[in-house]
Amino acid sequence: MKNVKSPLTISTLNQYELGNALRFAEFRKSIASGDATRFEAQFDEDRESGRLQLQITNLAEVIKEANRISRSRTLTCGHRGFDILHVASALIMKATHFLTFDENQKRLAIAEGLLVPKM
Repeated sequence: MKNVKSPLTISTLNQYELGNALRFAEFRKSIASGDATRFEAQFDEDRESGRLQLQITNLAEVIKEANRISRSRTLTCGHRGFDILHVASALIMKATHFLTFDENQKRLAIAEGLLVPKM
């Protein structure tokens, strides 16, 4: 994140999922005790420094877009609900690029017209 030239825009869903994933990883002993808090503090530093920019979205609009995506793609491609919500949020925020490590979510984002750089 320290090398990011322009801010990355994230949704409140991204913020929520990161925090919950860190706490769950600590609960499962995948990360050391106290790491969730430490990593969340680093996330907050990235927001405060401007490297991450939080964009608030209307949840009802995100859900409406997620329903559209689900109806058109889940039966044929098998997408998880939260993956769809992230793509829907990106579309509502008028994003052009989408960052993910998940291959199925990557296929969904590309199918919805988002550019996904190699990670």
